[in-house]
Amino acid sequence: MSGAAAVLHGVGDQAGRFESKAATREPKLVKWAILGTSLTFFAIFLLLPLVAVFVEAFRKGWEVYISALIDADAISAIKLTLIAAAISVPLNLFFGVAAAWSITKFEFRGKHLLITLIDLPFSVSPVVSGLIYILVFGAQGWFGPWLAEHDLKVVFAVPGIVLATIFVTFPFVARELIPLMEAQGKDEEEAAVVLGAKGWQTFWYVTLPNVKWGLLYGVILCNARAMGEFGAVSVVSGHIRGMTNTMPLHVEILYNEYQFAAAFAVASLLALLALVTLVIKTWVEHQAGKANQLSEE
Repeated sequence: MSGAAAVLHGVGDQAGRFESKAATREPKLVKWAILGTSLTFFAIFLLLPLVAVFVEAFRKGWEVYISALIDADAISAIKLTLIAAAISVPLNLFFGVAAAWSITKFEFRGKHLLITLIDLPFSVSPVVSGLIYILVFGAQGWFGPWLAEHDLKVVFAVPGIVLATIFVTFPFVARELIPLMEAQGKDEEEAAVVLGAKGWQTFWYVTLPNVKWGLLYGVILCNARAMGEFGAVSVVSGHIRGMTNTMPLHVEILYNEYQFAAAFAVASLLALLALVTLVIKTWVEHQAGKANQLSEE
């Protein structure tokens, strides 16, 4: 009886696979047309601009390329970009974990409002978010006179750039963790509490191992956005060369001054950072896929 069941089960699997293949079977013309359209779109809108950046960056040779990167204003822009990312990413990591934990593990009033507020930077233009900080911390803003009395600068200074970067990047970690934690449920955490684990022990030994790949993925996206942000930072920076220009703003200034080789040199550095981010993202996705396969087995 068990042998017959095994045979029927094998026949059912083969039939299921045949139906799956039949459902996705298309004429070769359609298949190649879809594939060709996808590759053409990729080549024109993604690959070609990326190649153009590096071609233009090295058009005048290595000496011009290196000199553009070691220029004092360029070094200042690179440092400020790294500082903004180094401050905003850990803060958004902390906020994202706390928000995801609260939303998925507890029931409380205002839960849906919190979810809406997390998505706010996705729906608000970065330029508008920068203008908000001008309204609040600018010379004529709500706290502008008080800041001036105490000789404190927020807008047109590093704090304003960091605040704007935090605002546009804080949804990424939370938005990666919330669906992941919701899918996993509360069973493992509740079992750990029953066995005597405290809150921090439950998080460190139960929750974190289950969400580590999603957490790392969110951090990667958050860091990529922090380094490449233009709109919000442009509004609050004041475009002060050597002081409040990040790498994207420095590229804009160089291009507007017709220093094309230098502009593309700095842009190529941003492109390299994006490629490194893409490689790390692909590796994280691969590791997460392997982890899911092992857990299913």
